[in-house]
Amino acid sequence: MTATLEQLRRCHFAVDLGAARTRVYVKGSGLVVDQPSVAAVNTRTGALIAVGEFAEKMTGRTPGYIRVVRPVSGGTVVDIEMAQRMLRQLLSDRVRRTLRRKPRLRAAACTPHDADPLAQRAAIETLVGLGARRVELVDTLIAAAVGCGLPVERPEATMVMVCGAAATQVAVLSLGSIVTAERVPVGGEAVDHAIVQHLRHRHQLVLPSQSVRPLQLALSGTGLTPEGPRSTEIHGRDVATGLARSVRVDTAAIREAIQTPLTAVLDGIGKVLRECPPDLVADLADRGIVMVGGSALLPGLDQMLRQATGMPVHIAERPDVCAVEGLGAMLEGRIAPMVLDPLRA
Repeated sequence: MTATLEQLRRCHFAVDLGAARTRVYVKGSGLVVDQPSVAAVNTRTGALIAVGEFAEKMTGRTPGYIRVVRPVSGGTVVDIEMAQRMLRQLLSDRVRRTLRRKPRLRAAACTPHDADPLAQRAAIETLVGLGARRVELVDTLIAAAVGCGLPVERPEATMVMVCGAAATQVAVLSLGSIVTAERVPVGGEAVDHAIVQHLRHRHQLVLPSQSVRPLQLALSGTGLTPEGPRSTEIHGRDVATGLARSVRVDTAAIREAIQTPLTAVLDGIGKVLRECPPDLVADLADRGIVMVGGSALLPGLDQMLRQATGMPVHIAERPDVCAVEGLGAMLEGRIAPMVLDPLRA
């Protein structure tokens, strides 16, 4: 963690800028923003038309002069100016007035594990543009572990897996620090892409981008496990004719299609365990892996990890907001550091 707990207690608000969703936590008010990281812009005038959920609904349905953009990619801000404009619109007028009244506004932000200096600088400049005089950076892995209630500060092994839209981060934590970690550039978007490509090649069906998530929800629970339904009906557009068409898809084939991106995630887990000290690995045999992040809710993913690793796998109670809730707990002072008494001679 780049910032100390004492520095974080002085912050007034925290931001989790993710590739899929942006979340803002204000000290004393709680979670005030939880919206998609999307903005719609008029290319003729440069005006911002919509942000958040409304802008996401416009994806693929806009005329030529309206462009839907995502200022955050892979957990990194790629368009600082657009990210600032999006955040200003997502924050209500009352919240903005409250923050402006702070004499020396401080902010905290999540950054992916091993983020390069340019990515860290982009996150800092984005919040400085909102009026922050100082920005503290926190590793997403630690913030997520704190947010789901794991005993991060104890001398015990804790394994957390952050399943994001663009990447998956796996780490073993102990004594409030990261012992070993791995960032795999495979996330929920890669799984969605694998499903879309499978339907295109096997059934000659083009699936709208906004229909992938409802498909996963339709297969929720035991949907992508061998015990789930054998087939499901999907609506899309025929590749050859361009007309609407429905096909019945075998769920076993979909499970096979998403195996390729998930194999990379399993390789990352194996690498983290190989680099971890044996004593900590022994702790993990009982505790297992805790999954957080929006993609942790992918149907059957937890069961797949159990079978591949032989370890217990748990999904956090609210996996999508664990990172920002962890930042909020640090801001509010609900996390106390472990105090070690010096040895006396």
